Amino acid sequence: MSNNNPKKNISKFNINWLYLIIFISIGILLFNPSGSGVDKEVTYSEFKEMVMNGYADKIVAYNDYSVDMYVKPEFVQKIFKENAKRVGRSPIVHVEVGSLDALDTFLTEAQKEGHFDGSVKYEKKSDVWSMILWNTIPFLFLIALYIFLVRRMSGGGGGVGGANPFNVGKSRAQMYENQDEKSRITFKDVAGQDEAKQEVQEIVEFLKNPQKYTELGGKIPKGALLVGPPGTGKTLLAKAVAGEANVPFFSMSGSDFVEMFVGVGASRVRDLFRQAKEKAPCIIFIDEIDAVGRARGRNPNMGGNDERENTLNQLLTEMDGFQSNSGVIILAATNRVDMLDKALLRAGRFDRQIHVDLPDLNERKQIFGVHMRPLKMDETVDVDLLARQTPGFSGADIANVCNEAALIAARHGKNAISKQDFNNAIDRIVGGLEKKTKVMTADEKRSIAIHEAGHATLSWFLEHANPLVKVTIVPRGRALGAAWYLPEERQITTKEQMLDEMCALLGGRAAEELFTGHISTGAMNDLERVTKQAYGMIAYVGMSDKLPNLCYYNSGEDYSFQKPYSDKTAELIDSEVKQMVNEQYARAKAILSEHKEGHNKLAEVLIEREVIMADDVEQIFGKRPWTSRSEELMAEEEQKKNADQQKEKADEE
Repeated sequence: MSNNNPKKNISKFNINWLYLIIFISIGILLFNPSGSGVDKEVTYSEFKEMVMNGYADKIVAYNDYSVDMYVKPEFVQKIFKENAKRVGRSPIVHVEVGSLDALDTFLTEAQKEGHFDGSVKYEKKSDVWSMILWNTIPFLFLIALYIFLVRRMSGGGGGVGGANPFNVGKSRAQMYENQDEKSRITFKDVAGQDEAKQEVQEIVEFLKNPQKYTELGGKIPKGALLVGPPGTGKTLLAKAVAGEANVPFFSMSGSDFVEMFVGVGASRVRDLFRQAKEKAPCIIFIDEIDAVGRARGRNPNMGGNDERENTLNQLLTEMDGFQSNSGVIILAATNRVDMLDKALLRAGRFDRQIHVDLPDLNERKQIFGVHMRPLKMDETVDVDLLARQTPGFSGADIANVCNEAALIAARHGKNAISKQDFNNAIDRIVGGLEKKTKVMTADEKRSIAIHEAGHATLSWFLEHANPLVKVTIVPRGRALGAAWYLPEERQITTKEQMLDEMCALLGGRAAEELFTGHISTGAMNDLERVTKQAYGMIAYVGMSDKLPNLCYYNSGEDYSFQKPYSDKTAELIDSEVKQMVNEQYARAKAILSEHKEGHNKLAEVLIEREVIMADDVEQIFGKRPWTSRSEELMAEEEQKKNADQQKEKADEE
């Protein structure tokens, strides 16, 4: 028979009442330390009269000129008009005196005359509140410290793995669960990267419908490693996976595992996977995993006990150890995959390496479309042209371009963002901030104009050189002048294309030597790029006559301290580089000499206007003899736009 009687609500004793009783008792003792009874205030004349009548039993004088006179028991009723039992054991009469010396003289005379036979005592009067503070503050501090430590030990302060010294071994991963529609990131927010999204889409489908794979005996990959340059959207892609799957998402950086205390990193790894198992199915995302997953044996401590290696060993065990972590999928991101340990990359841990590369032309259009959604733009903005003007830009760079264009438009008080604002934003990011106030002499300005005109002239007449967009001699960033091109996006590059690019880079130095008679330091960046390109052509891709089909590239896997070729081969590489650069330099001078008049006219226009466009160059040299793929695309789009406009006019008519 079950007992259905309701349980009685028994109120628990609150310890705060005990603290209140103790404080009240202490206050009573402090305010009434002697347990005396009734007090009475009298004047100094009345005090003297009471002393002369023999009422005083004991007198206590204080340094604040106050005096307490204790009354003899037989005279209590006469002074206080009450029974001695009701006024207490030692009733006191208070009086304020003007001088303690005068009081001492009066009491000495009263003693001589026999009117006062009690004792006289001089004391310092203590401040009650100061005494309370000095006596209670240490106890309050100890109580507060005790409560603080108890809460810390129980995990109640600072969050898990925060500044709490007792939780130093806890995981610092942030968990995102049951995100709302506004804050959730999905694949719609990730433009481009179609191949990468297709790879991770299977992870999402498994988390949503695992029976689809398990019925056929398949297993979902335990981990996926996102590899790519910075700013390509690896972290954003991982957030989109969590948003699409709508499962708990643990986010943590690789550096969060590393700590100065021994064993903390391994403890955090264990705690992270323990939490993940409790929330399974879920996703663990480790950003910048190279901070903890660096290959073992490459430690600069030369064999010492490395905390990073202990953390990596624990991570390897948790990812594919003796215990099963079913339902826990690990995503990681890095841009230094060559630094990772091979045991971390093997199948069973990270089964897939998803390459998130820089976006191509069509992907840049999509990324611009995503970041332009919240922007207020006019009809002059051409997304196709912007995508062509930003080769090599990552998703983060494109987002920066859109934001910078909005800031520039707002700075000029515009109501909408125009095409020119985007162009200025691209120039600002690529070249740096304009320095129109920088003082230059006339000779310096002419030398810079001749230098930049040399680049423009060669790029106009070389077949494989990038098409020119504009040239400026306004200082920007660390450069005194700059030229903007519309490069083609190639998957492979031929030797002829690389030689033409090298020749165009040497056009500035060649123009200085031909038309000014001296050379300057303005070609330093051009010479650096040319030298690196020449060494790459000869030592890496085998484009040399004397060293054909040989590659001396060292991938860095063995971190050898020795170069992979002999000293004699190094001398031969150096001589081949010099010969290649000198040939292209002579070629650049020959082309400039052939088009001397047009170059000089271009330099004069550049000095006058400071900025010239491709149309200005076409007016001087005529139509470019070589048509690139980018120019063909631009022409096709212009024709398409004109046809659409004519069709709209015909429909209106």
